[in-house]
Amino acid sequence: MGKGFFKVPVAINEPVKSYKPGSEEREEVILTYNTMLAERIDVPMYINGENVISGNTETMHPPHDHKYVLGTYHTAQKKHVKSAISTALEARKSWSQLPWEQRAGIFLRAAELIAGPYRAKINASTMIAQSKTVFQAEIDAACEFVDFLRFNVQFMTDIYKDQPESTSAAWNRIEYRPLEGFTYAVSPFNFTSIAGNLPACMALMGNVVVWKPSDSQVYSAKVIMDIFEEAGIPPGVINVVFGDPVMITDTILASPDFSGLHFTGSTNIFKDLWKQIGNNIHNYKTYPRIVGETGGKDFIVAHSSANAKQVATGMLRGAFEFQGQKCSAASRAYIPKSLWPEIKSFLIKEMKTFKIGSPDDFSNFITAVIHEGSFDKLASFIDQAKKDSDATIIAGGGYDKSKGYFIEPTLIETINPKYPTMSTELFGPVMTVYVYEDSEYEATLKLIDQTSQYALTGAIFSNDRFAANVATKALENAAGNFYINDKPSGAVVGQQPFGGARASGTNDKAGSAQNLLRWVSPRMIKETFVTPTNYRYPFLGE
Repeated sequence: MGKGFFKVPVAINEPVKSYKPGSEEREEVILTYNTMLAERIDVPMYINGENVISGNTETMHPPHDHKYVLGTYHTAQKKHVKSAISTALEARKSWSQLPWEQRAGIFLRAAELIAGPYRAKINASTMIAQSKTVFQAEIDAACEFVDFLRFNVQFMTDIYKDQPESTSAAWNRIEYRPLEGFTYAVSPFNFTSIAGNLPACMALMGNVVVWKPSDSQVYSAKVIMDIFEEAGIPPGVINVVFGDPVMITDTILASPDFSGLHFTGSTNIFKDLWKQIGNNIHNYKTYPRIVGETGGKDFIVAHSSANAKQVATGMLRGAFEFQGQKCSAASRAYIPKSLWPEIKSFLIKEMKTFKIGSPDDFSNFITAVIHEGSFDKLASFIDQAKKDSDATIIAGGGYDKSKGYFIEPTLIETINPKYPTMSTELFGPVMTVYVYEDSEYEATLKLIDQTSQYALTGAIFSNDRFAANVATKALENAAGNFYINDKPSGAVVGQQPFGGARASGTNDKAGSAQNLLRWVSPRMIKETFVTPTNYRYPFLGE
């Protein structure tokens, strides 16, 4: 039992380090990168607080040097998944009853470990195995991850403080219980912070978790678990399994104790999981919570009043940072005819200055896409654009996978607003531009709303407040995160809660109390002080 109403540290966003030449953090991350790259590691699963070796292994390779072997990781058999479930359920008995401030202390400590002694290591691991530049790693693996952990604790206390009214006759209170059973976290390759937050936020609220990271993110997932273990997470609370996603998921969703899915990944997989959960619904002890953040076909639209260089810069950063491998990355743009010549000229000029290569060269703005499957998909769309009469590649268009999976940032101009790359999620450094007549601004807004199945992020650039207001209303359902005069990526925890609707997910807003509310099951308790002893109400009197 807690013995006080405890105040937690006020959450603040972790400052982003510069990594400028000569800085201490730059030298430290370079040294850590080289040290980790030289080590060949063997990554076990993590079940009930123990490293589990299956003997069935897969190799890990940097996307920018795919012939180089970083090490191996062990994949699960069905027995390992069942063990993760059973140990999680056993751990729940004590974890769910642990006072909230003790759970909070673990994750606050994890945040400070990341901000301090593990910062270079978690950044370097993300650079090596996910091919992020040092800046992209810093804002993700270090800063956003720290922010998630700090703000989640604050959001948890905000939730607990939300209590019903009471009277002199009765005391009403709500307990925010963890879900009954265990939860399942499925995380993506592209954000180390998301990978850590999906299981962590559920565990913070008293839940126990089986976590399956992406095969392409195992390297930094190992660092995450090292941090959680040092921070004091008890055995069985977060269990990590790698390997066959179908077998792992089938085993987990077959359990009657499954109580929730926290997912970030592809839209089609999420829909399949939703269907599978629905088909199993009669087997579960409770209705599982389903939270998912999936794909995006994110847009930038410029009004004729916009500043051309601001629009172009938003396109360059929004489309090509981390090779466009963000669910929020801008991949379609709608530019008025009057601004296009200036914007086009600026884009072509600036794209010629992009340097492409390994993230250990800090002068590179672009590195590799995550794996060969992604490379081949992107190359096929680029090749098709070279053939099609309604599309023109105006910048980039090259690719090479001889050493790493390098796709040259590519800008396509189309005269067809429904051209495939205007509506299909590519998840790579390819942006398509449609040029519209200035007089067709409002019609173009309708076109944007109707072109894609997704509704994750979008941006309007305008110096005309009335035009910006028209866009904000017209695109109300087209983006869960909408930006005015900024690129549609880079949401900050505590400032821009993140998530979209339509085919982009359940819009449960990671980085907010709204998301944490999905991982509790409130219990209402009414305590009456003077209990009646006669069933008769006054209206029964003669």
